[in-house]
This record gives sequence, structure tokens and C-alpha cells, in this order.
Amino acid sequence: MVTSQKLQRQSNPWWRRFYAMTVKEVLQLFRDYVLLFFIAYAFTADVYWAGSGVTLELVHSALAIHDSDHSASSRQLISEFHSPYFKNIGEISDLREASPLLDSGKATIVIDIPPKFEESIRRSKQTGVQMQVDATNSVLGLLASTYSTQIVTTYGLRESLSANGISPSRTGTLPAIVDDHRIWFNPNQTDSWFMSISELLNVITVLAILLPAAAMVREKEKGTVEQLLVSPLSPIEIMLPKVIAMTAVILFGTALCMFLILGPVFHTPFRGSLILFFVITTLYIYTTAGIGLFAASLSKNLAQVGMLTILMLAPMLFLSGAWTPPEALPTWMRNAMYFSPMHYYIDLSFGILLKGAGWRLLWPSIWPMVSLGAAVFGFGAWRFRRQFA
Repeated sequence: MVTSQKLQRQSNPWWRRFYAMTVKEVLQLFRDYVLLFFIAYAFTADVYWAGSGVTLELVHSALAIHDSDHSASSRQLISEFHSPYFKNIGEISDLREASPLLDSGKATIVIDIPPKFEESIRRSKQTGVQMQVDATNSVLGLLASTYSTQIVTTYGLRESLSANGISPSRTGTLPAIVDDHRIWFNPNQTDSWFMSISELLNVITVLAILLPAAAMVREKEKGTVEQLLVSPLSPIEIMLPKVIAMTAVILFGTALCMFLILGPVFHTPFRGSLILFFVITTLYIYTTAGIGLFAASLSKNLAQVGMLTILMLAPMLFLSGAWTPPEALPTWMRNAMYFSPMHYYIDLSFGILLKGAGWRLLWPSIWPMVSLGAAVFGFGAWRFRRQFA
């Protein structure tokens, strides 16, 4: 039997076997309509919804007003809380109505303007405006509180200067610190650039783990593992075509997403070398494919692969730096980030696409990802080969 397999290998060059296995994996993927639909959805609708529907800014936050003064000054202050940041849902006659609105989620913030508000301003007396904020969503609550405080502070400063006979045209002569800041790489601070790219990187990560693992577990489910064991193919010739075929599919989906969604829809600039980006993406796919190989070696069906993918993906996302800045994490979690290939890939991707950085600047992140990828892929390949030993 061994002699027969050797003769078949000698008569059939390795590259022909390799090519045939790669084509087989692509054809098998195209027969799986559910998985094809998931891939198409992930690279199109999922990225589009993340870029258009998720924002880090305050948009149409529900605002309720309790105006006890009903003066020109109070109405002017209320007019400062305008769209697109706030949505005025109406005025309440009793401040006790504020709690039910906040409890039910109908209002995010309630502004309480006290009596004699205008009179206090004209007499240069101290007055206060109470703001009750629903901080159930801490990020939204912080944004609503910050925006409201800035509006009230700016209005109060303007009215105080006016009450003391200082017109806005004369404020330039007053001592002041000029906020002369520069915003690089995203001058308009467009959320869709960051969110769409982040979601694309998440999709690449999920599919780089899931597709190779699914291709290998599919052999177990269909009972073709035994046929592969008695074939003249080596374990490497069985494993690598699956990874290469899935890598090609992911790269093709990434290109479509970039040139059909990110560019035309969100006008995301691609300032760096796209060739470098796809090279880095290929290396990253092989890194995460090692995790998929490990998951496949532990799984007997696609359901188990899905559960293991979620289990392995969660810590990678938490430690990637995309959701939480590394500086905000505890020390032990910051140290753990260096063992997450996604952490390096996110830095590299944003550095290439938005910053236009070259490989010289990115080398400090390239070599750790490649080294970590070699270890992860090697371990996954070793686990896979043990099944064919």
C-alpha cells in the first residue's frame, strides 16, 4: 500500500495535487449556499450598517424641558439645544414628571430652568440650570452631559459679558488662551471611516477562523476523512489547500468591500499602499487560520466550530484595542494584548489606510504579528497533522 502511494505521488507532481485540492475546496464552498450568504452579508450589509448606523457622537438625544421662567432668555437657552445633537420631546409643567421620563427611557436629559432666570442674568447674579441625565448607557450619558454643559457654559459667558456692557465684537481684546489644535488623518472626525474599517477587520477575523475550520470539519461530517487518509496526499497537501482557498475568498471579499462600500459609500480615503495592506491581511489570515485549525481539531461538526469560534473570538476583540483604548485597560490586560494578533493587525490596517504609513514605520508591529502567526499556525497545523498520524 505504501509503495502504491509513493508511485502515485511520483507520477502525479505535487503541484498538480495541490492545485486540484485547492479547486476542490473552492467548489465545495460554492455549494454551501448558507455559508456563501453569510460571507456576502458580512462583507456588504454588515459593514454598511456598522458604518452608517453606529456613531460615537450624540445624535437626536431625547430632551425634555422644565422652564419655570418663560422669559426671552430661557427661550434663547432652549433654542441652543437643537438638532442634530438633541431632539426636544416637549416641555413638562412639573419637575416631578422628569423621573418617569428618565425611568422609561423616553428622555435622556431633562433641563430645569429656575424662576427669575432672566432677572438674575441681567443683575449679574449667580443662577443655575439643573440637568438630569440618564447614564444607564454611560457613553451616551457622558456625551449628553458634556454637550449640555458646554452649551450652558457658552450661553452663560455670552450673557455675562453682555450684562457687563461687553459686546461680542470686543471680546477679542480680552486676555484669552486660543485653542489652536490640529486634527490629523480624519479632519472632520467622520465616524463612518473608523466604524466601517473596524467592522471590516472584525469580519476578516471571524471568517479567517471560521472558513478554514469549517472546510476541515466538513470532511468529518461527510465521512471523507477516511478517503483522504488512504489517498496519496500528505497531511500538508490536505491542510494547505483549504487555508489557501479560504484566504483567496476572504481577500476577494475584502477587495469588494473596500471598492464597493468603504470607498463609494463612506468616501473612506485609502492613503497608503493597498498592496501592502493586502500583504499584511494575507499574513494575518494565516495567523488566525491557525486558530481555525486548532478549533477544527477539537470539533466534530460545524455547530461545535461555531461555538469554539465565538469562544476564541471574544478575547481577541476585547484585547484588540478597537473597542477600548489600551491606555484605559488594566496593566495585566495591556500585557495580554501583545499576545493578540488582532491588536497588531488593527494598528497596521489603520496605519496603512488612514495614515498612509509605509512598512518602515509599521515594522515594529509587523514582526510581532508574523512571529505570533508562525507560532499559532504551527501549533494549529501540528494539531491537525496528529489526526492523520
